[in-house]
Amino acid sequence: MDLISNLSIGFGVAFTPINLLYCFVGCLLGTLIGVLPGIGPVATIAMLLPATYALPPVSALIMLAGIYYGAQYGGSTTAILVNLPGESSSVVTVIDGYQMARQGRAGPALAAAGLGSFFAGCVGTLILAAFAAPLTEVAFKFGPAEYFSLMVLGLIGAVVLASGSLIKAIGMIVLGLLLGLVGTDVNSGVARFSFDVPELTDGIGFIVIAMGVFGYGEIISNLGKHADDREVFTAKVTGLFPTKEDFRNMIPAVLRGTALGSALGILPGGGALLASFAAYTVEKKTKLHPGEVPFGKGNIRGVAAPESANNAGSQTSFIPLLTLGIPPNAVMALMVGAMTIHNIQPGPQVMTSNPQLFWGLIASMWIGNAMLVILNLPLIGIWIKLLGVPYRWLFPAILLFCAIGVYSTNNNTWDIWMVAIFGVIGYMFIKLGAEPAPLLLGFILGPMMEENLRRAMLLSRGDWSVFITRPLSASLLAVALLLVIIVALPAVKHKREEAFVEVD
Repeated sequence: MDLISNLSIGFGVAFTPINLLYCFVGCLLGTLIGVLPGIGPVATIAMLLPATYALPPVSALIMLAGIYYGAQYGGSTTAILVNLPGESSSVVTVIDGYQMARQGRAGPALAAAGLGSFFAGCVGTLILAAFAAPLTEVAFKFGPAEYFSLMVLGLIGAVVLASGSLIKAIGMIVLGLLLGLVGTDVNSGVARFSFDVPELTDGIGFIVIAMGVFGYGEIISNLGKHADDREVFTAKVTGLFPTKEDFRNMIPAVLRGTALGSALGILPGGGALLASFAAYTVEKKTKLHPGEVPFGKGNIRGVAAPESANNAGSQTSFIPLLTLGIPPNAVMALMVGAMTIHNIQPGPQVMTSNPQLFWGLIASMWIGNAMLVILNLPLIGIWIKLLGVPYRWLFPAILLFCAIGVYSTNNNTWDIWMVAIFGVIGYMFIKLGAEPAPLLLGFILGPMMEENLRRAMLLSRGDWSVFITRPLSASLLAVALLLVIIVALPAVKHKREEAFVEVD
């Protein structure tokens, strides 16, 4: 069988001492980067890219891939413990993971994230190995019109996902879309909404908004409370691993999240991010078991499903890179750079012209996922000790780490001031009861939507009907319209209230 013979080639390459060493280094660095708020895999891979010049091509890519999925693991740690999603895919994990930490259940939350990530990563890698060639056919069917429609569906899904006021959720998405417009227009080269501030011509960074709104905003909110009212780090941790009941709840959630992540990660255009939001939406629509904690109050399914989805998506996102040469996200774009440095042209010919690289990279992902579980589960106790640190010592450290992380991305003090401004804005969101997650999704998808809208208009010579005459695009828009009807019509409004538990 071809698959078995190809995988035997891959494991033969991955199990060499030098490649095992670089796989371990990548996983360890990725975990540390994920745990450190503010420094994501994009910044780290960009900084380490010159260091790969001297490495063999396979070793270089194995290490960079380890950093990528290692950061997906580590990113959940800060999201759960200190309410800081360093990566966009960890935004949804914050909602229930942080609440579990406040209730003294940080251990089960971290274990659920780790075990779910391991399972999803293994399944994602298996799909990458078995179905890389046929699954490229799905991606081939997506033109600019389909990408635009998919992102519209993602934004509508974010409104459906948001608990509380629909008006606030829509307002947050619109604000995110507007913030995404700040910067230089790619087509015309004209600065938009920069107000003659040179630093704004490059746009506002995701890390700046995420750290400000989630990190600094939460700190300001906590400092505004009396010490006795701060529940954040005073809860006693009662257990490091999930209970039998937790496992019963999380196993179906992990399976659903893995399936969603594997499917959406294939699509170029940030599918893994949409997968974590979609997985959380699906879980909130799944009926609660008797006695189960409501969503938004520390439900373990709200951690296991999105973490499984984003890790499965991070593995299958290699499919468009290795088979089409299309990077689906910023990290994969850097991987293209790493391959180019070593005179490797990403695309369909990689599988045939360089099978050692292709299958060696895939085999290393299984080894890397196993390394991450071995690394992360014993470290849960160490991360938990963060909860015992008095808040008066902890918040300056968080502020410092955020400032270092934000500064290191562009080496620019302007970003530190911007984080402070968004911190105040985040505090206002907390006071107004508005969820910032839809804002971040709007901010990330906004520029991508604009780019694909313009491409679709150029290809169709300005004919707007292209979005409904192409069957796949029309289907995605129809699903989006159906979601709008479900959440907007008074006749079905009570169904939404049943599916979503309001967060006080």
